[in-house]
This record gives sequence, C-alpha cells and structure tokens, in this order.
Amino acid sequence: MNQNRSHALFTRAQDLIPGGVNSPVRAFKSVGGEPFFAQRAEGAYLFDVDGNRYIDYVGSWGPMVAGHARPEVLAAVETTMRDGLSFGVPNALEVEMAEAITHIVPSCEMVRMVNSGTEATLSAIRVARGVTGRTRIVKFEGCYHGHGDSFLVKAGSGVMTLGLPNSPGVPDALADLTTTIPYNDFEAASALFEATGDEIAGLIIEPIVGNANCILPRDGYLQHLRELCTRHGALLIFDEVMTGFRVALGGAQARYGITPDLSTFGKIIGGGMPVGAYGGKREYMAQVAPSGPIYQAGTLSGNPVAMAAGLATLALIREPGFHDELERRTHQLCDGLEAAAREANVAFHTTRAPGMFGLYFREGPVETFEDAKASDAAKFKRFFHGMLERGVYLAPSAFEAGFMSSAHGDAEIAHTVKAARSVFSDMG
Repeated sequence: MNQNRSHALFTRAQDLIPGGVNSPVRAFKSVGGEPFFAQRAEGAYLFDVDGNRYIDYVGSWGPMVAGHARPEVLAAVETTMRDGLSFGVPNALEVEMAEAITHIVPSCEMVRMVNSGTEATLSAIRVARGVTGRTRIVKFEGCYHGHGDSFLVKAGSGVMTLGLPNSPGVPDALADLTTTIPYNDFEAASALFEATGDEIAGLIIEPIVGNANCILPRDGYLQHLRELCTRHGALLIFDEVMTGFRVALGGAQARYGITPDLSTFGKIIGGGMPVGAYGGKREYMAQVAPSGPIYQAGTLSGNPVAMAAGLATLALIREPGFHDELERRTHQLCDGLEAAAREANVAFHTTRAPGMFGLYFREGPVETFEDAKASDAAKFKRFFHGMLERGVYLAPSAFEAGFMSSAHGDAEIAHTVKAARSVFSDMG
C-alpha cells in the first residue's frame, strides 16, 4: 500500500505532538511501523489519506457498534448542530439521554454526563470515597480505567503496550491508596477484603476486561465481588465504558445479572463524539453537587451534539435482535480465524463476547492477565502487519480488544478470514 501522505503527516506531527499522536496506542509502537491517517469512514470500513481501504475492527475503540457514518446518526448531528454547538446551560437532549440510560440500565437511578470515560471513572471513585468516608480503591491487574492518577497502577491498555505499568507523575501517596489484585482470582479478593475491608471505599472493575485484549469473568466471579463489597460496605463500580450497551443492551451487568452500586459509560452513548457518564443508586448520586457536597463539574458536559449522536445510536441498537446478530457475527469471525490458524498449525486462541473479541497467539484458555501476557507478542506483530497489508485493520496492540459492528457482514468476515489464512500460512 502507498502511504506517502500518512508518512508525511506523521513526520509533521512528531515535531508538534508528543510521539506524533494524541493517544499513545495510535503510534504503533508495540507493533512497529507508522500509523496511517484516516480520511473518512463508512460502515465497516476506514479510508486513509492515501486512498487505502481497511475493514475496521477497532471502531474508534468501541463506539461504532452500528458502523461508521450511519445516516441516522449523522442526520441527528446535523439537525442539532444547526441550533448551536454548546450552550453552557441545560438542554433537553441531556434529559432525554438521562432518561434513556436509567431506563436501559436499572442500577442507574440517577446519572451525570461527563466528557470522557476517564472523567466518568474519576468521578465514580470520588463518589465512592465521599459516601463511604474511606480512601482505598481496589482495581485489577490489566484493567484500564483511563489515565487518572489512581488508575495508572498495573494498568492494561496503552500502559502495557508501552511497557509502563506505572507512570511518572503519579504521587506515591496517591498510588498507595490503590490496591491491585489479579482478575478472576477468588481467593485474592477474599483475602484482601478480610484484611482491609473496612478501608475500601470502592472496587472498580471492567466486568469483561477489554484492556488486556478480552478476558471474560469466570463463573460466579462477579457475584463473588458483589457479595464481598456488600459485606464490607464498599461500593462495587462497573466500568462499562467498553461493555455498556455492547455485550447486551443493558451492558455486562445485564448479561451476568449483577447489580453494581455505580457504573461508568462512554463511547456508545456519544455515537463517536466525546462523551461519558456515571450513574448509580439514588442515595449515592444525590450526594453529587449541587444537590450534595461531592463536587464534580464540566463546562461541556451534556453537550447537545454529543447527546444527539448518542441518542440516535441507542435507537439503532435497541432494535429487536440487534445484539443476537452482533453475537452471531462475532462467533463467525472468531471461529473462522481459529480454523484458519489450525490449518496452518499456528498456536492461536480467541475469546469473545457479543461485539468484542480477543486474539492470542497461544493455546487457550485465557482467563487471567498472566495468561494474556503469555501470548506471543512477536507473532502478533507479524499478524497485525500481514492483515493490514491485506486491508484489515486490527487494534495495533496485543493488549487491546477487537470490536465487531452490525455493519460487518458476511463479505467482510469472509475477507478477514481469507486474509488471516494467508498470513497464518506465512507464519506456520
């Protein structure tokens, strides 16, 4: 593929933007080479500035669950933006979004709009600390909850991609208030709460880990965490920035039948625009300013254009059978990739949930962060570039989930599997 214009843009960007990118994983550092620069997107495809076309399994890192540039979403944005881009006062669409979220996700009796997933998670732990009067937060190895100081301790996602499990600039005193335990380890969670349960304000978890590729919870694990939090008076926080409205209409909490105290959302409720939200039980959310003393604010929160895009997207995914079809297509892709790897005698394993999947160059199963780290990173790099050369764009990191959309049809999946068969053959 000719990528001359992308190369020129990346050269210019590196003089002006740290690493040439505005989010680290975009730099392709873990896979090598240079990123391409997008020109436009449509359906299941990205088109770069050099005219190359790629089947896109990143979907702007999740929000494009109904495909890129859906006419319904674009029309909602166009209609709304004609009345102005930002008001600085309340607007009707943020009320409609709050009504939609609280209807779809019953555990959210009240909700507050913010501008990113990071803002949502930071705000949720502030609420947990504020309502409990405690300071300690529990998170899990390999889980990424944005770039807040409290979360950059043994985090996944781009932090692992760059080999930076802890970040300079995070004060030791703050990092010391975050306890990290292994995901899917029943005994570790029980032991921690037994020892320090009365210090824990909240436990935050990606119910399906999407930032160590894609790791599903063991049977009963999320319920175990629910019981521990209830017993010890800590708040259970589900980070559903990736899983919310994707793995089921009501998110992972609906899929697994768990009721968290607080939940965080992003991506899909903005339809691709910058947005986030956090919500939960009324008794907790009512303590957020101005109705309570826990302060949180945002000049652009509830932005009308973002709300319009999100409401249009939620309308699309509420169509009957949407998530059943999304799950079928995810299985179709993963089954095809595994079959192609077996033909070439390449050790390869997939994990999958509706609309999400993980690719691992190792034999299965993959149930822990240690399992994920045991995947052959060198083989993933070869696979990533081989697929990219054949017009398939996967996440440029061995520690990021892939995303399926309703725009990926049989033709796109067949092309992807055919490309993988060719790449596996070269690797075998």
